[in-house]
Amino acid sequence: MVLADVPFPPSVEDFYLPSILPWGEHDNPWFTKITALVWLTTALIIIFFLVTYRKPQLVPTKRQWLAESVYGFVRNNIAIEMIGPAGVRFAPYLATLFSFILLNNFWGIVPFVQISPNSHIAFPAVLAVISYVLFIWVGIRHHGFVKYFKTALIPPAPWFILPLLIPIEFFSNFLVRPFSLAVRLFANMFAGHMLLLVFTLGGFAMLNANIWFLPFSLVSWVMTIALTFLEFLVICLQAYVFTVLTASYVQGALADEH
Repeated sequence: MVLADVPFPPSVEDFYLPSILPWGEHDNPWFTKITALVWLTTALIIIFFLVTYRKPQLVPTKRQWLAESVYGFVRNNIAIEMIGPAGVRFAPYLATLFSFILLNNFWGIVPFVQISPNSHIAFPAVLAVISYVLFIWVGIRHHGFVKYFKTALIPPAPWFILPLLIPIEFFSNFLVRPFSLAVRLFANMFAGHMLLLVFTLGGFAMLNANIWFLPFSLVSWVMTIALTFLEFLVICLQAYVFTVLTASYVQGALADEH
């Protein structure tokens, strides 16, 4: 394929990738590059932690130190910091969530891969639903069904404004939370991928159009490098934010008062 055959500018349709299976492409449209990356991410996380803790040592190896650092960071700086001492029992889930989002985001800046599964709304949506079910289940288990929903929906306010506040509380606690979790992660990864794609292909498009555009092409590629470093920060930040918000929702579900 020559450069002239590459569609420019990229569109949303570029996110709907074809099947990567060599057979039955039309019968297996679900097994795309995105699906393979999610499976690879899951396998890498499972293998890494299983192999690392198969024979733990008192003086940790570099691999063990990395695993303990990731888990320790999530346990101490997210789970315990946000939830309190009870957060220790949620640390395994939060550490898994953080690692899964971080590694999936990281594919967005890996050469020759350069797309994150989280740039598709389906994957952030599933993660948001899991966290949504978790904090509701925790609240019901801790308080009981009636008391939990009473605490979550009825704020300490005069009775005559409760008809106005209860729908607002329901909308905020049970609709906005999973929606905002999913959309925040999706939008950041989608926008980052599009920016890198536009500046990368833009440099080639200008160079292909006219050799005199070479300086502008170089500027476009320099911007791509700079944006890649910025995207790395966004990758880490979004994994952290998603995990922190999940922990805060769990803490709210465990709180005895509104």
